[in-house]
Amino acid sequence: MRKKITVVGSGNVGTTTAQLIAENDLADVVLIDIIEGIPQGKALDILEACPVWNSGANVIGTNSYDDTSNSDIVVITAGLARKPGMSRDDLLYANAKIIKQVAEEIAATSPDSIIIVVTNPMDTMAQITQQITGFPSERVLGMGGVLDTSRMRSFIAMETGTHPSDVKAMVLGGHGDLMLPITRLTTVEEKAITEVLSESKIQQIIERTKNGGAEIVSYLKTGSAYYAPAASSVEMIKTIFEIKNDPLPCSVYMNGEYGITGVYIGVPVRLDSEGLKEIIELELSAEEKKSLHNSAEAGRDLLKKLET
Repeated sequence: MRKKITVVGSGNVGTTTAQLIAENDLADVVLIDIIEGIPQGKALDILEACPVWNSGANVIGTNSYDDTSNSDIVVITAGLARKPGMSRDDLLYANAKIIKQVAEEIAATSPDSIIIVVTNPMDTMAQITQQITGFPSERVLGMGGVLDTSRMRSFIAMETGTHPSDVKAMVLGGHGDLMLPITRLTTVEEKAITEVLSESKIQQIIERTKNGGAEIVSYLKTGSAYYAPAASSVEMIKTIFEIKNDPLPCSVYMNGEYGITGVYIGVPVRLDSEGLKEIIELELSAEEKKSLHNSAEAGRDLLKKLET
């Protein structure tokens, strides 16, 4: 039986995610949105491209969660996008309200699904989704770390003229200003990045990675990034479907790993058909561990804001 993936939100991120799923023939796709006509039109357009891609995916658009029932995976992209001058955290209250409604619908129609949360502030939205659905935390995942790591690899490849596949990197922490690129584990053609780039250039790349989303927002003015977030979500889907098996940095609920409990934060993990299979605990320096804990505390602060 073919797999079924629902993408919630037919904006740029959601539509591009649906396109990539269909283009790779990973599953049948349901694109859902509250606006009538938009998901239907975009889904039909994607469906009509499937013969060109030699894909057998069935793609439908809908405004009813009944059509999403029994999905294997649900990708949540619904919510407001950032505008110039806004941080991810500025979206907190508006997107929390949207996510709560979406989570309730998913719990009712796809109670056995694995959820991938993309909506910002992503770590907090993942935690809200888990709380509202009541799903085991292993089945609610946040996307950010895959995206942040991909951005860092892109910037290193640009700077060194290296193919991105020859750049290895790992970005931990929250999907925000306190993310933690682990530079000592970053390599270019199997050489330590410190052998290839100066310390000042490495710091520039780290800052650009942290502000990668804001940089795109500053160009677009009326929207935010969507190609890379969509590609990152699909990378997670491929791993869940066990097409790939490489570790990924994803936002997951912490139960004492790295000395952190009770909050979603980005760490390296292994995924499988049940969702989170394993949290990989790297040996962190005291400074790295402090930075990771600071990032986790920032996530707790956002949750506290929603409780007040």
